[in-house]
Amino acid sequence: MARIAITGSTGFVGSNIAESLMLLGHSVVGLTRNRSAYSASWPLVDVDYSSDESISHSLDDVDAVVHCAIADDFRRLLNDRAAAYDNYVALTERIARIADANGQKFIFISTDWVMDGTGHRELESNHGNAINYYGYLKGLAEQAVHSSLEGRGVVARVAGVMGRHRIAEAPRLQDVGFGFYVDTLVRSLRAGIEFEVWGGPNVNQITTPSLASEAGAQIARIIARDATGTLHLVGDTAVTRMELAYAACDVFELPRNLITEGEPPAAELFPGPVPVDSSLANEHTKSVLGLGPQSLNDLLLAFRREIDGGTVSPLSQS
Repeated sequence: MARIAITGSTGFVGSNIAESLMLLGHSVVGLTRNRSAYSASWPLVDVDYSSDESISHSLDDVDAVVHCAIADDFRRLLNDRAAAYDNYVALTERIARIADANGQKFIFISTDWVMDGTGHRELESNHGNAINYYGYLKGLAEQAVHSSLEGRGVVARVAGVMGRHRIAEAPRLQDVGFGFYVDTLVRSLRAGIEFEVWGGPNVNQITTPSLASEAGAQIARIIARDATGTLHLVGDTAVTRMELAYAACDVFELPRNLITEGEPPAAELFPGPVPVDSSLANEHTKSVLGLGPQSLNDLLLAFRREIDGGTVSPLSQS
């Protein structure tokens, strides 16, 4: 079993990856700027991300590094371009370079929003053509991984991530992407509250939903198989927002008649255009990692087990 360092392990995706890796028998250490602010079931280590020495020290005795941490104040990214570049591109390059020098596997968690939204189920070989600053920064960070590690690292793109934060109660409104979309829908409908599915030109309308804990299980396979390159940790099914809402209703046994349609409030719009169709293909990834079918229904059933049972339930547990 591997010992794995995770940046952003106190966040939504990172916390699910951490618990999934531990479920599979791996040892996890979370890297954070302020460990006293969090309570997790894995050890947390403070790190100064501006210091190569601090980063290197925090990576002592690990076999692999999963870089999930992001700056998610997107309006600040637009207003402070230097900080945005450092938080996304320069930081990714620093951690990747140090991990590689230590002989450690480096895995960068990226996004479907590196795509421009004009294609459908884009291949792993597509380098992207981002149409907003967040996707642009992620795309630059992807290239930093590939160039600085000369093909030895992994860019792992996720899309439409389902799941619940593992160490914080973090209910959110629907946003114009697919983050927290199914969780927010389930919370609303279980409380008997109508859920309005947003549409229109300012909304990410199509994706290939994934499950955060399943991304963790696939990362375990990446490490075990020493996979490299760009991989898509997503499910098999591309769906619209409405199709996903109805599928969730069916799996969670919730009333479809509480689903309505509308456009997002102005205050909830992303500060820039968003890709209409950000769906990703996964055939190459499944071949590399030895994965079987992962239908939308199977992923939703796994997410229901997580909500009802309280523990992560990735599909790939072997």
